[in-house]
Amino acid sequence: MHHTPIGDRQRLLEAVVAIVRRAGEAVMAVYRTDFDVHGKSDDSPVTEADRRAEAIITAALQQLTPDVPVIAEEAVSAGQQPGVAPGQRFWLVDPVDGTREFVGRNGEFTVNVALIDKAQPVLGVVQAPALGLLYAGGPGMGGWCEADGPASAKNHHPPVRHPLSCRRPPAPGLTVLASRSHGDAARLKSFLDGLGTLVAHTHVAGSSLKFCQIAAGQADVYPRLGRTMEWDTAAGQAVLMGAGGSVLTLDGEALRYGKPDWENPDFVAWGLRG
Repeated sequence: MHHTPIGDRQRLLEAVVAIVRRAGEAVMAVYRTDFDVHGKSDDSPVTEADRRAEAIITAALQQLTPDVPVIAEEAVSAGQQPGVAPGQRFWLVDPVDGTREFVGRNGEFTVNVALIDKAQPVLGVVQAPALGLLYAGGPGMGGWCEADGPASAKNHHPPVRHPLSCRRPPAPGLTVLASRSHGDAARLKSFLDGLGTLVAHTHVAGSSLKFCQIAAGQADVYPRLGRTMEWDTAAGQAVLMGAGGSVLTLDGEALRYGKPDWENPDFVAWGLRG
């Protein structure tokens, strides 16, 4: 059993929603400008938005839970990598997931924060600020989406929260999600051929939105056959698990967090099975 009680997780989730919204505003301030793209050690583009959002999130989480380490993508890339003990609670932060989507200005990038407890995500928030969407939830907590954006000065009503629920696969076949920027078409075809289930549609999407689309009952499965890091997946997995879905390795094991190199094996995100 997780050692973060459900009441504490609900309180933390609400706090993280507010933190992610602040970070999303900083990201959008950069998105609206003619931003520079800098190189990172793995050649993926990184912008001022990543750095601003990570600074906001890291400082706020350290204030919220001073005893819980924060593992954030840009800090790890810069070699500032705190270790975590097996089973320890820690935060995972991806300030801008889908940087290629950000640079390409298609809106499909996200701000991601998750709490890991006993190697599993127990709550997560995924915001797509350019699309006006925010998803949140965790196992045992349910999941929800706010599609209206934050309450503005003119609108004092909080955004409406719509509950998330994975769907049963429709009779015509599965809707499969594939990565927009990181695909291996041959491996994906081989995986789909081996499903033994009809595939009705295949759609591409950027960033951790794929987990959220399954959580919202808009798709059924997302096979990721290629490199991802833990901060790419944790928040989306928490939301999906809150909506009744699961994320498994190709061996059918739960995807675990806190690995020494922060790298995930291949995995499959599922909605409701069968």
